[in-house]
Amino acid sequence: MRRKDREVTDFEEIIAIIKKCDVCRIALNNGGYPYILPLNFGLAVQGGRVELYFHGAAEGTKYELIQKDNRAGFEMDCGHVLHLGENNCSCTMDYESVVGYGHIEMIPEEEKYDALRILMQHYREGDFPFQPAVVAKTKVFRLVVEQMTGKIRDKK
Repeated sequence: MRRKDREVTDFEEIIAIIKKCDVCRIALNNGGYPYILPLNFGLAVQGGRVELYFHGAAEGTKYELIQKDNRAGFEMDCGHVLHLGENNCSCTMDYESVVGYGHIEMIPEEEKYDALRILMQHYREGDFPFQPAVVAKTKVFRLVVEQMTGKIRDKK
């Protein structure tokens, strides 16, 4: 990271940033070009291991790409505040972000409900009832994070 003064290395601080974000972008390998998707997500931390949970339709391009290569990059950001300077070329943006990579695992049917609960807990408190017919049509996967770093730009 070029700007070490903005780097976040503390694990708990990185987790706090992740909890503030509402979209995670994953990048998959698409034959030499990245295939990037903005997705809702859930977070689980178990023994220092970070897992990001995602869901989607039962089929599609992302699953075809994951089957070929389950490695993925990810990025999420939040806390955006634009600061305009006195002239047109002077502006900056406050933000918090987390970037990393890992590998994707498909969630088996018997773990799907618990994984969806993790995902929904990121957006609302309390239990969220799922309709069995919808769950049956939904695919769930997790990205097991192997490396991540945080960054904060705060003009305060």
